[in-house]
Amino acid sequence: MKYYIIAGEPSGDLHASNLMRELKNADSEADFRFWGGDLMAAQGGTLVRHYKDTAVMGVFDVLTHLGKIRSNFKLCKSDLLANRPDVLILVDYPGFNLPMADFAHKHGIRVFYYISPKVWASKEYRIKKMRRCIDRIYTILPFETDYFKQKGVEVDYCGNPVMDAIEARADKGESFGDFCRRNDLDERPKIALLAGSRVGELKYNLPKMLQAIEHFPQYQFVIAGAPSFTIADYEPYIKGLDVRVIFGQTYQLVSQARCALVTSGTATLETAVLNCPQIVLYLMWGGGFSDFMARHVFVKVKYISLVNLILHREAVKELFQKAYKFDLMIDLLRQLTADTDYRRQMLADYDELRRLVGDAGCSARAARLMVERLNLKVEN
Repeated sequence: MKYYIIAGEPSGDLHASNLMRELKNADSEADFRFWGGDLMAAQGGTLVRHYKDTAVMGVFDVLTHLGKIRSNFKLCKSDLLANRPDVLILVDYPGFNLPMADFAHKHGIRVFYYISPKVWASKEYRIKKMRRCIDRIYTILPFETDYFKQKGVEVDYCGNPVMDAIEARADKGESFGDFCRRNDLDERPKIALLAGSRVGELKYNLPKMLQAIEHFPQYQFVIAGAPSFTIADYEPYIKGLDVRVIFGQTYQLVSQARCALVTSGTATLETAVLNCPQIVLYLMWGGGFSDFMARHVFVKVKYISLVNLILHREAVKELFQKAYKFDLMIDLLRQLTADTDYRRQMLADYDELRRLVGDAGCSARAARLMVERLNLKVEN
C-alpha cells in the first residue's frame, strides 16, 4: 500500500514515526511519502517537507506567514495528486490537515485521521467537515471516542501513543547520578521546564518559568529543548541565568525531575505518565483580550490540560492566562518540591490516569486496524 502521511509538529513526528514502524510490520509492501520530521525520515520513504517549514501558532503567526501557508498548501495538493496514495493519514495539525482532508476526499483519496482535531474543546463547527470527508478516525483519548460516536463519525479507539513512546524511551532504567553525569549536570535535584515547541509558546511562557530560578537555588532548572529549536533560540532568554538546556531527552529529564513547569499540550500527559508532579502554564499574546477570546470563543472545555480532561477534575493546577500569578506559581512549586499532601495526591491521581489511558500498543493497534480496513476495501 502507498501511504501519504502529514504531521506538522514534533509530537506528530514522534507518533507518526511509531505508526510508520507498525504499518511496516502489518504491511510488508508499505511505501511512505510524508510531511514530518527526522523521526519519520528514519523509518524510510520520501520526506516532502519538514515540519520546521510548516508550523505556525495563533492568529498573529498565521497572518504574518500567509505566503508560506499558501505555498505549502499548493505543494501538498499537487504532490498528493501526482502520487495518488491508497490512503492519506493525517496526524493532528488541524489547521493544515482538515483542508487537505477535504481536498483528498474530493479527489477520491481515502482519508484516515490519527490523533484527531480536538473539536470537543474548540471549533466544534469542524465536525461537519470531518464527518463528510474523513473515512475513519483513530482516537487516542477515552472521552473523545464517545464524543465522535455521538456526532456520527466513524471511529476506533487505539489507546494513546504517548504510552508507546515512553515505553520505548532510551536510558529507561538509569539512575539520577548517571543521568546527571551523562548530561554534565550537577547533583542538585532538578526542576524541568517544558516550554513548548512553537515560537509563541517559548516567547510567552519560558520567561515566566525562568523567574522561578532565583527562588529555588537548591534546585537545578533544566529546559527540555524542543526538536524544532536550537540552543540559539533559547539563548536570548537564558543569558546570565542558572539554567541548562538539553535536547532529545525530554522523557529522561522528566522522569528524573522532582517536578516540572509544563506548557499545555501532550506534554502534560507525558509528564503525568512519567510520574513527575507538574504545574501547567499557558500564556498567549494579547493579555486580557486573548484571555476573553480563549475562554469564551475558542476553548469550550473546563480544563486545558489532558490530565484534568481525562480525569474530569483538577488534578494539576492550570495557570492559564489571567489565572497565572507569579506568587501562586512559586507557592505551588514549593508544595511540589516538598513531600506534601498536595504532591502525594497528584501522584495518586496519576495512577488513576494511567489506568484510564491503558497500556502501550496504540501504534500497533492503529496500524493493524488501518491495514485491515484498506484490505477490506481492496477486496470489495
